[in-house]
Amino acid sequence: MKSKVQKPKNGRRKFLKGVAGVSAFAAGSQIIGAPMVWANKLKDIKLSHVGGAYSAMKPIAEQASKDLGFTIEMQNLGFEALTARVATQPKTIDIADLSFVSMPAVTPRGVMQGIDISRIKNWDKITPIFTQGKNQDGSTASTQGNAPYEMMYLEKMDSKAWHEGPTEHASLIPTIYNADTLGIRPDIIARPIENWSELFNPEFKGKAGIVDTPAVGIMDAAMALESRGDLIYGDKGNMTIEEIDKTMDVLIDLKKQGHFRSLWNTFDASVNLMVAGEVVIQSMWSPAVTAVRSRGVDCTFVALKEGYRGWGNGIGMMAHLDGLQRDAAYEYINWYLDGWQGAFIARQGYYSAVPETTKAALSQEEWDYWYEGKKATVDIKGPNGNLQEKAGHVRDGGSYWDRMGKVACWNAIHDENRHLTKRWNEFIAA
Repeated sequence: MKSKVQKPKNGRRKFLKGVAGVSAFAAGSQIIGAPMVWANKLKDIKLSHVGGAYSAMKPIAEQASKDLGFTIEMQNLGFEALTARVATQPKTIDIADLSFVSMPAVTPRGVMQGIDISRIKNWDKITPIFTQGKNQDGSTASTQGNAPYEMMYLEKMDSKAWHEGPTEHASLIPTIYNADTLGIRPDIIARPIENWSELFNPEFKGKAGIVDTPAVGIMDAAMALESRGDLIYGDKGNMTIEEIDKTMDVLIDLKKQGHFRSLWNTFDASVNLMVAGEVVIQSMWSPAVTAVRSRGVDCTFVALKEGYRGWGNGIGMMAHLDGLQRDAAYEYINWYLDGWQGAFIARQGYYSAVPETTKAALSQEEWDYWYEGKKATVDIKGPNGNLQEKAGHVRDGGSYWDRMGKVACWNAIHDENRHLTKRWNEFIAA
């Protein structure tokens, strides 16, 4: 097998059996049971963790610092600023908390080091979507877009390209992910919404919204157009120039007709538009739907027949980490997969890479609601103790595998991203 930066084709995948099982407990920390002098040195370590606002959260850093005995300093940035900083100012970061979408801009630069899988004690418990490219039932997970599995492995620690199957080194350790679809106001629409094509239904003229992020917005549009029968895409996450042009022409025409009430680009904007009833159907994130409901407004995250748009994040180590600092980074990564962080993000509606340890850190009632898709038997609280859902509610989309097993495409940066951005700007100006 050859290393390559471009995405490998499905037919060329080969699985090296046994690698996932390398991480027996002995493969864990070098620091557990270490001499006191080592522990004393460790307490002076500081690791800078930089990521997005939805994943790099202060309470996580505070709990990790408390549990580990050294300091985690957390900072969050927007997607483009974060990717640029990792790529161009790598020594200002120790732990990079990145979307897999960012990896094509980072891996070829050699600014990060491969992670030794044998030192990750829960590696064999990570969901197979990431480690094997498989769903729970053994079926192949979607490869459209930047599928995380296809950017998971490196041939060696300092590789600048991905490997076409499991090796002993990972580019990132998966942490947080979800499957997104459309949010609707069922009290206003008052009929079932089952297809992505409804986003462009003339019935919702002036009441529809779409996310104002080119790489994501165009994928939601593609899901709608494919559902409507307009186009069949080779890869909705990596469109040709012709596919981009056809999709953007439709979007521009819809905008000129007044179909879109808004193009939103922040979490709060999506929530406020739905709460006010200014939009009744739009691109939406699962926690935003929950936020709308927390304000007493009926809102549903609909499970659509064509599937979901998936995304995933992971944490990785910058190339400059060495010695005790690198050992501390491994300790931190192992802590990250050990349950506390997984339970914290579950209470916001996100999934953990290691459901097994997350289950142990949640109450049975929380696990049943967030992962099993069962009706809440108690009020469901958020990570800060705030009410998320009242008893009796069932999570939109059902169980964990009902959602993650139906990902149709993954968030991605297109090869023709420059052309896409140009056309998207025309859409904004139309």
